Amino acid sequence: MTDSLPASRPAAEPLVLTEQPPAMLLAAGRGERMRPLTDITPKPLLAVQGQPLLQHHMQALAQAGVRRAVVNTGWLGAQIPARFGPRFGERLALAYSPEPEQAFETAGGIARALPQLGPVFWLAAGDVHAPDFGFPFEAARDFAASGRLAHLWLVPNPVHHPRGDFGIDAQGLARDWPEGEAQPRHTYSTIALLRAELFAPPWCDIPEGNPHGLRAPLAPLLRRAMAQGQVGATLYVGRWTDVGTPERLAQLNAQH
Repeated sequence: MTDSLPASRPAAEPLVLTEQPPAMLLAAGRGERMRPLTDITPKPLLAVQGQPLLQHHMQALAQAGVRRAVVNTGWLGAQIPARFGPRFGERLALAYSPEPEQAFETAGGIARALPQLGPVFWLAAGDVHAPDFGFPFEAARDFAASGRLAHLWLVPNPVHHPRGDFGIDAQGLARDWPEGEAQPRHTYSTIALLRAELFAPPWCDIPEGNPHGLRAPLAPLLRRAMAQGQVGATLYVGRWTDVGTPERLAQLNAQH
């Protein structure tokens, strides 16, 4: 992975979007903390309020006018296309990006799926429940025109992650505040808009399509781009749960 960057990097070329970009839904992880539930079911297929976690995102994407989504699969991954098939309803076409059971992590998985995505795309993790998030086209349009490499939705820090991940400065840019900095930090919701350029040099050294199956997290790429002022952020205060443990799943299902 690229270790150093020039002192400053120009923004990417602005793009004009006339329709919603595609989406990538992350669904390849093992879900270790959800065992024994995930011993036989991939975490994105666990039921929240009567339907699979992943389906909540699919419904929101379809309602927002997104026409195409790519789902990466890994652990017990054959169950996901078996459950959803090539389409969700009449509006949302589904494609799949299979990975081995030891998945490629977020950046590696996105790089693998990149040939199926466009220059701008939505990202959401299939194990997060955010029923109020609407994938607004206006946000995608403004992001594409901005030339930035990423836009993150951050949420107030949950009890299990009190220190947060990133901050937001006065210009609406995401910042990786140093430890001890007297600035508020929020938790990355795993919902974002991304540019394909983020997964190319100098930000990322994984070849498009990830032909060698390299494993790489997303956070280092985001931090490199943040340091160059290339990442925007919005604080999202709607309902949001990282369904990371059986207890959190049970709490969600007890709400209705």
